[in-house]
Amino acid sequence: METWFPLGDPVPGRQAKPRRQGLTMVIDKGLGPAATRDLMAVAAAHIDFVKLGFGSSLVYPQAVLVEKIRILREAGVYVCPGGTLLEVAVYKGAVKEFLAAAARIGFTHIEVSEGTIDLAPDVRRDLIRRARDTGFGALAEIGKKDPGRALVPEEVWRQAAEDLAAGAQVVIIEGRDSGRGVGIYDAAGQIRTALLEALAAGFDDMDRVMWEAPQTQQQQALLLRFGPDINLGNVQPADALALEAMRRGLRGDTFRRCLAAAQGQRIPT
Repeated sequence: METWFPLGDPVPGRQAKPRRQGLTMVIDKGLGPAATRDLMAVAAAHIDFVKLGFGSSLVYPQAVLVEKIRILREAGVYVCPGGTLLEVAVYKGAVKEFLAAAARIGFTHIEVSEGTIDLAPDVRRDLIRRARDTGFGALAEIGKKDPGRALVPEEVWRQAAEDLAAGAQVVIIEGRDSGRGVGIYDAAGQIRTALLEALAAGFDDMDRVMWEAPQTQQQQALLLRFGPDINLGNVQPADALALEAMRRGLRGDTFRRCLAAAQGQRIPT
């Protein structure tokens, strides 16, 4: 990508799209076509996926949704509805019809989740396969939206392995759009460090794992812990450019890490 000054990134090696690591998924909770067009004008090179959060895509005027999806796809960005929408389709017994309609309107990916409902293992595998058979990329989210149902590392590893074996492109660790009280976050949005470390230790390929991190402080902490190529989801649209700057060492905290590394120092995360 051409920039106004070829300074070079303090953290070199950022891959251009299409890429399989350092993925950024933006959560869109209601941008109109003009705002979507503006977002793509400034950040399309830095955004891999846009997720139309929860079931919000079903309450757009259809013509507006079609226009939004067109803008995203023409900018080289994948787009999917939130996993809650597929959960509702399962509840309604309308999965086949839902997938067909999602294909017609132009979505590129489907998120398979059970944030609210419970799926039998064979049903979850079948949903991933049906999404792929319909022509979608499949994203598999792990975790509940209920703060009372915490992540258990052994269960997460098993689920991730099964999802990837069924054909999921990436598994996503639930963090909701708030980043508070679920997944790896406590009620204040702070990372539960012991849980994060336990989870990360059991993944064979971190390039196939995406961590939902809606808050800037969460993105920063994960980048400092795992490096610039960690996959991050539920990024707010207004934060997409700032996140890319952090990945490249063009923001104070990650630049500080570069300086420390150059001087042989270690800066606590």
